[in-house]
Amino acid sequence: MTIDDVDAVHAIEAATFPVPWSRESFEKEVTENKCARYLVLKEDGDCVAYAGLWLVLDEGHVTNIAVREDRRGLGYGERITRALIQLAADSGLSFLTLECRRSNARAQALYHKLGFRDVGFRKRYYENSEDALIMYLQPLPESHPENDPWLQTE
Repeated sequence: MTIDDVDAVHAIEAATFPVPWSRESFEKEVTENKCARYLVLKEDGDCVAYAGLWLVLDEGHVTNIAVREDRRGLGYGERITRALIQLAADSGLSFLTLECRRSNARAQALYHKLGFRDVGFRKRYYENSEDALIMYLQPLPESHPENDPWLQTE
């Protein structure tokens, strides 16, 4: 994701989540957060999905995944989540974690399909006091660090 994608990503975020991240939050993720990695999926030049990841030691924490409403159910969520998992592996991470609303059966089904396991709950995590399901993925696929655009080589 580049700074040019922030408006489109924020529009998807705002249309998807009851309490969305601000545009400024995404801008800071792109310009200031050295631990953040974001992917966007484009169709005919338009952003249709995005996914975010924080690198914390050997853990990757998935910050957000969303697909534009008119493109849901077409496989974009699975595609960008698979790409995010590969990015985590290519970045040398050992495992991934994420939180998902207990009521979001569709997202949970996708994460389970991709190998995530349920490992716990965060009570009253969301703004409406809904619990979050904590999910965990290990092992990650084989890494290809040569694909990591952030890798510094000399």
